[in-house]
Amino acid sequence: MKNYKKIPALILTAALCMASLNGCGNKDNNEKQPETNAPVIETSDYGLCDSIKDGAILHCFSWSFNTITESMEDIAMAGYSAIQTSPVNACYDGGDAGMDLYGAGKWYYHYQPTDWTIGNYQLGTRDEFKKMCDVAESYGIKVIVDVAPNHTTTTTSAISENLINAVGGLDNLYHKNGKESITDYGNRTQCTLMAVGGLYDVNTENEAFQKYFIDFMNDCIDCGADGFRFDTAKHIGLKDDPQDDASLPNNFWDNVLSSLKNREQLFIYGEVLQDGGERIKDYIDTIGGTTASTYGEAIRGLIQTKKMDASIIKNYKIGDATPNIVTWVESHDNYANDGSYKIIDNTGIILAWSAITAAGTGTPLFFSRPYNADSSVIWGSFNKIGMAGDFLYKDPTVVAVNRFRNAMSGEDDNIFNPADYNRVVFIERGKKGLVIVNAYKDDYNFDVTTNLADGTYADRVTGTEYTVSGGKITGTVKGYSTVVLYNENYTDIEAPAVIKVSDDTKGSYKGDSTEAKLVVENATESTYSIDGGEAVACKNGDVITIGTGKAPNETTKLTLKAKNAAGHTTTVSYIFKKQDTIHAGIKVTFVKPDDWKDEVFAYIYDETTDAPDVVKNAEWPGVAMQHVEGNIYEYTFDDKFEKYDPLIIFTDGNKQSNGAMEPGAAVEAGKEYTCN
Repeated sequence: MKNYKKIPALILTAALCMASLNGCGNKDNNEKQPETNAPVIETSDYGLCDSIKDGAILHCFSWSFNTITESMEDIAMAGYSAIQTSPVNACYDGGDAGMDLYGAGKWYYHYQPTDWTIGNYQLGTRDEFKKMCDVAESYGIKVIVDVAPNHTTTTTSAISENLINAVGGLDNLYHKNGKESITDYGNRTQCTLMAVGGLYDVNTENEAFQKYFIDFMNDCIDCGADGFRFDTAKHIGLKDDPQDDASLPNNFWDNVLSSLKNREQLFIYGEVLQDGGERIKDYIDTIGGTTASTYGEAIRGLIQTKKMDASIIKNYKIGDATPNIVTWVESHDNYANDGSYKIIDNTGIILAWSAITAAGTGTPLFFSRPYNADSSVIWGSFNKIGMAGDFLYKDPTVVAVNRFRNAMSGEDDNIFNPADYNRVVFIERGKKGLVIVNAYKDDYNFDVTTNLADGTYADRVTGTEYTVSGGKITGTVKGYSTVVLYNENYTDIEAPAVIKVSDDTKGSYKGDSTEAKLVVENATESTYSIDGGEAVACKNGDVITIGTGKAPNETTKLTLKAKNAAGHTTTVSYIFKKQDTIHAGIKVTFVKPDDWKDEVFAYIYDETTDAPDVVKNAEWPGVAMQHVEGNIYEYTFDDKFEKYDPLIIFTDGNKQSNGAMEPGAAVEAGKEYTCN
């Protein structure tokens, strides 16, 4: 494939979620843990669940280990009992170490393993991962690691020699047809033995590979992992699936899962997308649980129709399988590949999250969208791997529902619509708690029978009081809102400090520097620091200058900290990048390899905007370059890209400077590019 813009639709399939659910206990206390600077915290302060299954999970999509570490107190205050990382394995560097979520770098390189060892250029080192786990444990937060044993990158030259040697050579790493793409996902032979989205399919039945992968997973456990999400799990064969080799039985799941340390304490789930031939019941039985992708689609559908139909909320779309499932409003793949970011806004996410999290069945996973993303800007205002996601994960309603779920652990649910009105849903948990969700714009006045014990309850979102008397509750739920009622096990936590840059701040800038206006609320003290420098006191409305003296394409890290009245610290970091101004007349040159044709093209594009199509100099293969001399070719820019941060790919129409699944190189004025 030559047109880089079309590639994600193929790759994203390889990045989806699936699941297995065992309650998580404490870590092995017999193993000596390295010293850490993690604070000593009373985990009861945050009311978190001891079992991952009973709580809520925050998917820290593309957050670095250090970012998760510095955000841990905010995550605890927001009521998440667990976090899920992006894949921690060594991964393909297809963008010259580019750190854009999409552009000069790609988030889905996480899912293109080059080795199964901890640490990669996108998320951080093994030591940073270990520190993150230690800090998580100190707050009572469990750590789930996303693992991807099913496939590797297609760039086999990037694969670790240690891995190749361990499995007995590169050919032994893959199934016989493992480099051929699946064309029929309902065909189990293709599904389990061929390439997902073009990514080469690992011979997971090779016991040498299994041992190598088990060692990696146990190293994660030694560092502090409490569970795992198996990416593309349905593409790894079950016992009775077709075999690639008669001498190699489909024993991956038995061998790997039985070899994990503290297996009974781990929370494990796998990706089993429900698009035909998925055998979801068998995967739940084998792994312990899966995601429920069709259920997520149904939940998003409710938001689109502005309904909260109880019959749909209670139908998990898994047939008669045991409902050991991870639920979500959206996954990272829905968001990036299916366009859910355009059809469900923040209000819709909050309402849908309220419903699935208040319910007792399933374990809800909150996908953290990129910072300041919305329907017009998919990758947000910063578009950077490593940064924390949008603040929606700690929205007051989201937090209230998370804490409700924690407090209701072990209580059965009762989900119903009042009379025939399916725009509002009531979710009771035993006789202790009630969540009411209104998916419509109009306020709804209710007078309904409830299992909630008689008494007075404060809405944990607004403070409004509701009274239950004689088994009936009367009141109003406002349009597009959630009411959260419970008294027992309520955890009263001081509202966190807010510190951030103003919402109109952009992560890329041109010129010598940029300015950022600070927003500080509910804080007793607040500071900022630049690139790890000295902390400087700041206040709401301060304007600071960032990036002075940086070269084009260099970054600046701004770290903000604030404490609330209870001493809880909120930390958030931003990554700013200086763009090169690509004005008319700028030239770049390219040295053509000897085996290329003599006509060379420059394909220049920017796909980080919300334009209907990629902003580009021409359709693929681009514009013919001017031959200068020998193998040197030149391209002169017009003013089309002055507002953008473009990438460039050189090609002779057949071969190209950047691989078909790689982004182009960042444009730098006057640079001479090569294929090396």
